[in-house]
Amino acid sequence: MTVNKRPGDASESIATPRLRLIACGALARELLAIINQLPPDVADLTCLPAAWHNHPEKIVPGIKVKVKAARKAGFTPVVIYGDCGTGGQLDTFLDAENIARIPGPHCYHSFMGEADFDAAMDQELGTFFLTDYMVRHFERIVMKGMGLRDHPHLRDIYFAHYKRVLYIAQTDDAALVEKARQAAATLQLDYDYHYTGYGDYTAFLHNLCSRRQPSVATS
Repeated sequence: MTVNKRPGDASESIATPRLRLIACGALARELLAIINQLPPDVADLTCLPAAWHNHPEKIVPGIKVKVKAARKAGFTPVVIYGDCGTGGQLDTFLDAENIARIPGPHCYHSFMGEADFDAAMDQELGTFFLTDYMVRHFERIVMKGMGLRDHPHLRDIYFAHYKRVLYIAQTDDAALVEKARQAAATLQLDYDYHYTGYGDYTAFLHNLCSRRQPSVATS
């Protein structure tokens, strides 16, 4: 026999709101891979343009819009961003709204973890980092985005204090390794490699998932 539940019925369950990850577009591929490891329907992803790293004044207003939309749709917003040049404004907003974000100042720190990142900086302060995303889009982001393709002399201005390129890889991809080597040569910098996988992002999202309250019955 089928029992039709009415609102307020003692047997009615209240589902925990799904998580909506609000992230930088440069992390989309990695975050989707992690989401696919989580239980079904726990989280979805929405992204802001990766190019906004060059316009950090757009990040907080953009996140505010995404947060409002997430809550209106019944999601719990979670922010997957570092400070990313917002000068503390991002955390000021998130603290006021009681919204979680992954710890750390930027994605290099989150991919490597604090200890490895600090060690890399101790080894060579003049380090220019590349992630998988940056290697894939090096021509657009660096050569064209920074004006180096049209104005090669800018290389000596922008990279005067850099000594090496450090490719922190999320995947084991020989083609990307070769592209990263070529990028270092183009910038006339030494080349180093460090495999990180998805770094702190995996643990952060799995911990969020495990802390979600299970569905409960009303009384």
